[in-house]
Amino acid sequence: MPPTPASTVHLPPGDWPTVLDCLCAHFPRIPRAVWVDRFARGRVLDAAGTPLSPSHPHAPGLCVRYFREVEDEPAIPFAEAVLHADADLVVADKPHFLPVAPVGRHVRETLLTRLQARLGNRDLVPLHRIDRETAGLVLFSARPATRDAYAALFRTRRIRKTYEAIAPALPALGEGEVHVRRSRLIRGEPFFRMRETDGPADSESRIAVVEVRGELARYALEPVTGRKHQLRVHMAALGVPILGDPLYPEPHSRDPQDFAHPMRLLARALAFDDPLDGRPRRFESARRLDWPDTTS
Repeated sequence: MPPTPASTVHLPPGDWPTVLDCLCAHFPRIPRAVWVDRFARGRVLDAAGTPLSPSHPHAPGLCVRYFREVEDEPAIPFAEAVLHADADLVVADKPHFLPVAPVGRHVRETLLTRLQARLGNRDLVPLHRIDRETAGLVLFSARPATRDAYAALFRTRRIRKTYEAIAPALPALGEGEVHVRRSRLIRGEPFFRMRETDGPADSESRIAVVEVRGELARYALEPVTGRKHQLRVHMAALGVPILGDPLYPEPHSRDPQDFAHPMRLLARALAFDDPLDGRPRRFESARRLDWPDTTS
């Protein structure tokens, strides 16, 4: 089992006598006995990696590293691929259902944790995120010294991202034609969903039909901006939600261990000029979206 990467918290101001007391108050859902056990096993550290004792005095701003643990964490039975790895950059090809980084009940079974163990590099950090339900390319910074140079590609929109999706066909959009969707996105209900609202647009997606098969179509999607769930919201708003999307147009429950019905969304390609030497670089996923079996 790959080692779990440490999480980091800087202690807030307060009148707690010890680090243990502060952590118990800061994370009220974690029982005190769990924190005591973590301290006893050396799973709570300072910034230098030295184990802390539960009686260590609280200090505002103190950097504490700890290891999240989930009992009976479900396995994700799909493998990632490493398409490129050098001293500064790692490009991974993620399968459906695998989270990029630890979240919720997924700690060990994440792309980050797997790659840190596989490549022996604890400095790996994802430069962007794609949803657990989405497959495809994810870029990782491999070295802190050059991390911001690559992160700036996303901040300044100097990286071209191309996605692929299978969804109902748009009758008004023929093969090769492009529709541009612009809208303003805000948090919806529940809180983890997004929705369109009135106001100046802060999101833009380019949507093109690549192939039509009966009532379904394969689309090439280009998110010009990078808002949360942007492509999923825009496709649903057009009346053609991505096949297998568990959140849009309406959320519906699904067995988390049901791996037979992936969302048909793939982060297909990434292209950019390398910020270190200026050379053009392009990476493409080796994965393919399957058309659904309409006979079953």
